[in-house]
Amino acid sequence: MSVITEITLPQLAESQVSATIDRWLKKPGDWVDVYEPICEVNTDKVNAEIPSTVAGTLTKILIGTGEDVPVGTAICIIESEGSGQEDVAPQETEEANHAGTLATVAATTGSDVSMRQRYSPAVQTLAAQHGISLEQVQGTGLGGRITRKDVLAYVASGAREVRQLEKAVEQTSQQVRTTGIHLSESPKIPNIEIDDSYAAGRGETYIDVTPIRNTIARNMRQSVSEIPHAWTMIEVDVTNLVMLRNKYKEEFKKREGVNLTYLAFLIKSVVNAIRDFPIMNSVWAVDKIIVKRDINISLAVGTEDSVMTPVIKNADLKNVAGIAKEIEELALKTREGKLTLSDMQGGTFTVNNTGSFGSILSYPIINYPQAAILTFESIVKKPVVIDDMIAVRSMANICLSLDHRILDGVICGRFLQRVKENLEAFNLESSIY
Repeated sequence: MSVITEITLPQLAESQVSATIDRWLKKPGDWVDVYEPICEVNTDKVNAEIPSTVAGTLTKILIGTGEDVPVGTAICIIESEGSGQEDVAPQETEEANHAGTLATVAATTGSDVSMRQRYSPAVQTLAAQHGISLEQVQGTGLGGRITRKDVLAYVASGAREVRQLEKAVEQTSQQVRTTGIHLSESPKIPNIEIDDSYAAGRGETYIDVTPIRNTIARNMRQSVSEIPHAWTMIEVDVTNLVMLRNKYKEEFKKREGVNLTYLAFLIKSVVNAIRDFPIMNSVWAVDKIIVKRDINISLAVGTEDSVMTPVIKNADLKNVAGIAKEIEELALKTREGKLTLSDMQGGTFTVNNTGSFGSILSYPIINYPQAAILTFESIVKKPVVIDDMIAVRSMANICLSLDHRILDGVICGRFLQRVKENLEAFNLESSIY
């Protein structure tokens, strides 16, 4: 006996009431497996894939491409055998729905008529397991879409080993930039695909604005137009911190499997300073200033075509080692396109490690609606005067942009002094656990 199932649009976030159908990955008559993505939708934060909660044949598409869909609306109909519905427990069905709504941030730099850069979660997971770049894989699916079979075929062909050899040759022929201690590799730049139909005979290139880039633009414009920005900076002597990290980094890598970065020590210093100055952890609410009790640190993580801000929840309850592990996890998820909406929500104060690409001074835009954003610049060896004698020390700048409606120079100056004190208090006897 056949069972007719309506697939509805799940709620993508607490504050979201609708989404736009961006692309149908299946067409009427196609067979759909359980959890297999059937369409992609645009939200104001990410592009998400909606999975099927049952196995069966897609019989009808109810919502066309480009249409805005309220949450709970039926978007398509799937017909399955009687036993097909029983194969999926109610809890599993809910988990599949949730997994789809919090799915991968889709790459959107390709042509509108191509699915070459639309990667399913299964494909991305498989690629990550084998350590391969999906840009090197030839897709055989609809519109050039890469399937699991394509990834497995690429691995079997030995093409990955060839590419690794090519990269080794490139690395030996190119000098790695070492402007500051932070900088261990050349910064990545966006990969721009040029459409020959536009570029022929003209000195310009057209790049489609993706939903994520459009959201970034809107939020930045809102932050600058609504928040009266002010800026301040302080210089910190991190010589002892550098020695402490060098003492632990190899052992930590072997023990925990992740890198012990300077950012972990910075965040620990920042959250301890926020404890002393809670007003830094607040938002403007017209007739009130709302001070947040939880200290959730937003990390500004750059990809090749966007900047995302995943959140370390309750960062004040974690030690340096715990923060380092969460930084690594969130950064990896960001660059592999695996961030979920829950990873992005709840931030109360933003930290950005601009020193990772050699910057020594920056003026960051506040992550709306937070009250401040702090950047940690590159660590540079400089001659400094200590007790009327010149010494070479590892120095770094810390820059703070603040919402002048909430914060003034006095409180921010004291806050930065406390961050400085916390960073300079690290020594070879400090524990990271």
